[in-house]
Amino acid sequence: MAKPVKSFSCTKCAARYSKWSGRCDNCGEWNTIQEDKGISAGPPSKSLGARRGSSMALMDLATEEAPPPRTLSGLAELDRVLGGGLVAASAILVGGDPGIGKSTLLLQAAAAFANKGLKVVYISGEEASAQVRMRAQRLGLSEAAVKLGAETNLRDILTTLDKERPALAIIDSIQTMWADNVESAPGSVSQVRAASHELTSFAKRTGTSIVLVGHVTKEGQIAGPRVVEHMVDTVLYFEGERGHPFRILRSVKNRFGPADEIGVFEMTGRGLSEVVNPSALFLSERGEPAAGSVVFAGIEGTRPVLVEIQALVAPSPHSQARRTVVGWDGGRLAMILAVLEARCGIPFAGLDVYLNVAGGMKISEPAADLAVACALLSAREDTALPAETVVFGELSLSGALRPATQTENRLKEAQKLGFTSAIAPKGGKAVVVDGIAMRPMADLTAFVGEIFGAG
Repeated sequence: MAKPVKSFSCTKCAARYSKWSGRCDNCGEWNTIQEDKGISAGPPSKSLGARRGSSMALMDLATEEAPPPRTLSGLAELDRVLGGGLVAASAILVGGDPGIGKSTLLLQAAAAFANKGLKVVYISGEEASAQVRMRAQRLGLSEAAVKLGAETNLRDILTTLDKERPALAIIDSIQTMWADNVESAPGSVSQVRAASHELTSFAKRTGTSIVLVGHVTKEGQIAGPRVVEHMVDTVLYFEGERGHPFRILRSVKNRFGPADEIGVFEMTGRGLSEVVNPSALFLSERGEPAAGSVVFAGIEGTRPVLVEIQALVAPSPHSQARRTVVGWDGGRLAMILAVLEARCGIPFAGLDVYLNVAGGMKISEPAADLAVACALLSAREDTALPAETVVFGELSLSGALRPATQTENRLKEAQKLGFTSAIAPKGGKAVVVDGIAMRPMADLTAFVGEIFGAG
């Protein structure tokens, strides 16, 4: 009989090895490499100590099942991001910068679900129970029927949840959980992975919905192994700039609804309040037409959102011109600057370029290319666009303009807020919206020549 092959992995960084050693070559930690205990899929073997598994039932693709039942919280923005409400037995991971309002949001959500008759348990591993109660008093939620606990021992938490069997359990945060069967410190890769696996398995086994709060790294990604994001059903990011009151709850993964859906909140003295019309809010502080200011008609998930893109172009006092971006991709800005110079002969060498998405919004949609190019040209030429104009469209490296999706929804949102004209790429399905005059553009050269009289 062939000798079984052993494998080892580091409990700190999850690096794998074919043999044991005292020090991990990947992360440099000592005494963190342990043998992996696998499961044999074959018949029972005394040498491996394995037992034969049970046969599972299989079904074909035509099998029909009822959609999962959902519970609405009453917070429309949260329900939108969840895909239409909370799904039983789902596992949700929420990440965000420190102090952005994750605990406030989830405490408000816990109270909202409790008011709907759900049994809710809130477990805090970072704060004492008294601190959570103080926050509840400040938010006016002291009377909500939410069970509160402060614990980090995963075994005790699972025992409590198994006894209580709540409909919703919130764990704040997963990095503070400690599993006593894993020999590493809380917050390590092994601990986070083990705790996430146990809590997700508990959710699927008992029907309890689990919400896990996750810390983020300085790059903005949820800390810990990436496998945690694969374990859960939904991954939400809570975003926002500290200097702005607006907060964006964004779905980057959702097995029960559309991804990239957003919910918009405003931070107030009484907690987070919902923003029913985010376009009006993002444009509320926009004054008279100014050079470098362009309104972009975007789509976030299924929702059309209008935001102001601001650009400033000024002579650089340094040998290396600066390129500063807030709310957009810096690499894409460099691409647009290169296309403007190569295809239209408009150089930005020796000029500092600053780009900002107003209101603390973060945009990743390619359809913002034309609006960014328009803002840059407006700032460079010191020419303001008409205040009632929106811009959208994708820019290719050849200088061609590509039509954006959901044009009709973008135009209807613009018309609702009083805009009367739109600059968009030529081609695609013809869309007519009452009150909106379309100005189709074939390529970037035509756009520069018609709008700014150059090219």
